Amino acid sequence: WLPLYVRWEAGLLEALGFGLDLSECAATGAKADLVYVSPKTGRAVSRDAAGIYAARLLRLPQFLLDAGAPPADGDIAAGLALTGHFLQERVLRPHGKDMPVARARLDAIGAESSKS
Repeated sequence: WLPLYVRWEAGLLEALGFGLDLSECAATGAKADLVYVSPKTGRAVSRDAAGIYAARLLRLPQFLLDAGAPPADGDIAAGLALTGHFLQERVLRPHGKDMPVARARLDAIGAESSKS
């Protein structure tokens, strides 16, 4: 259910006007090897284009690009971190709000699922 939840949060961002653009690399326009998302723009970034900035980018779980792809190790935690970042920065923080405690508990579940 966790991959579905991450997709739901991505859909919520879209419905609120803050959708992620995962269609192509923001830097090169490439459609292959998209593995990061810019925390500033919400656009995908390819492995090659990330270069020295890779550590500053958010990891893009492949199950968000391909609904049939099963989550790999760490994908749930990465997906929750990705959608959580944009919910916090674009939806909640401008209104002086923080992430609900229940959602923060999901981060712990996502991190635990990465260990198993």
